[in-house]
Amino acid sequence: MGLATVGPQTLDLYGTALRSVGEPGERRQWFARYEHGPRRSLASELGRWCDGADETDRDLLARAGGTVLDAGCGPGRLVAELAGQGRMALGVDTSRAAVTIARDLGATAVRRSIFDPVPAEGSWDTVLLADGNIGIGGDPVALLTRCRELVAVTGRVLAELDPPGTGIRAGRVRLERGTQRGTWFPWAHVGIDAVAEPARAAGLRVQATWERGGRCFASLVPLGDDPSVDARLELAS
Repeated sequence: MGLATVGPQTLDLYGTALRSVGEPGERRQWFARYEHGPRRSLASELGRWCDGADETDRDLLARAGGTVLDAGCGPGRLVAELAGQGRMALGVDTSRAAVTIARDLGATAVRRSIFDPVPAEGSWDTVLLADGNIGIGGDPVALLTRCRELVAVTGRVLAELDPPGTGIRAGRVRLERGTQRGTWFPWAHVGIDAVAEPARAAGLRVQATWERGGRCFASLVPLGDDPSVDARLELAS
């Protein structure tokens, strides 16, 4: 989960978490609490979000053709990597702290919700939903529909997903650190073997799926004008 969230208290805690990662032992103090469910450590996620792009990230970005919009970019490791490659990329995140960190890394990033107007709508070659950001807003169909609006007709959405067997689960999550509690925000999880249904409802189809470095991904492309053509392509893929 990339924690591209809404709610001032949640965002303040998120910013605090991002800024504290370099302090010894600090990342182990942060947790995501699922309403009516478990509390999960964010130590490994915080480390990955705030480090540079790794081999799995670079493989993902190699599949992201043309101009790239990173939805829920967080502290910007992916857009910074793309900027370092001389590629055109924009990060979008609701966290002021995350956007500031991303810009300090040399990335181009703006503070806003992915559901707000963004530059070049309808012409992006790739929209990234990395780090489980298909969960933003707790409604994968609504989010993928928005992504479908943002990409060009020949574009794609690259989504990082949960492992097979996860299904589609939606609920509320909050950040916790010691006695600190963030506000609840909606989030969803989508398994790699369950993404076809919300994708089709959003006007997309699964072009490819893959796993690398223990992480799961899918490439989603717009449905064509003739649904039978897309059905045949899905059967052939």
